[in-house]
Amino acid sequence: MDYNFIVIEGNIGAGKTTLTNKIAKECNAKLILEQFAENPFLPKFYKDPEKYSFPLEMSFLADRYNQLKKELSERDLFKSFTISDYYFMKSLIFSKQTLQNDEYSLYRQFFHIIYNSLPKPDLYVYLHSNTEKLLNNIKNRGREYEQKISADYLSKIQESYFEFFKQQQDLKFLVIDTNNIDFVNNREDYRKVKDCIFNAECKMGLNRIIL
Repeated sequence: MDYNFIVIEGNIGAGKTTLTNKIAKECNAKLILEQFAENPFLPKFYKDPEKYSFPLEMSFLADRYNQLKKELSERDLFKSFTISDYYFMKSLIFSKQTLQNDEYSLYRQFFHIIYNSLPKPDLYVYLHSNTEKLLNNIKNRGREYEQKISADYLSKIQESYFEFFKQQQDLKFLVIDTNNIDFVNNREDYRKVKDCIFNAECKMGLNRIIL
């Protein structure tokens, strides 16, 4: 395998953390998981987005940068590669949907100051699911503060991801359509996704696979 650093991303409820955990365990990879559950602003944001959007996004920005900088600079010689269930640019995508224009303009300045200082992934995988499937996954995993997430919000997040992918030509993006499979509960479907990640021939820019 030619990859030293792989990112598994996706919308809320896409199964990115589950997939990242599975691959890390099977392939003896160093695992980086987003520490969102520890963010005190997240439950408050879902109850009052207008009030808590800016402190939420700024805290995510700081947390993600500090974690990735630390984890990616500490190489584990006993692991075959590093895999993460998020990447730093996620901050810019979500903040675009939550912040007012003036707040977002200020936020972008902070983001770009530190973005280029982080290592870039060799492969960026995006798990694509439609909003109906995402909402069902969110309901089933039962996080109380996520239950008010709307289909419209998920659609806007998805649009922001694809807008970002189209603008970046210096990274390998692999979009895997998972609408017709269940890689969380079906071993064969998981094998298909894993095979795509490690064996698909990806060029720079956007690559798509439908399973």
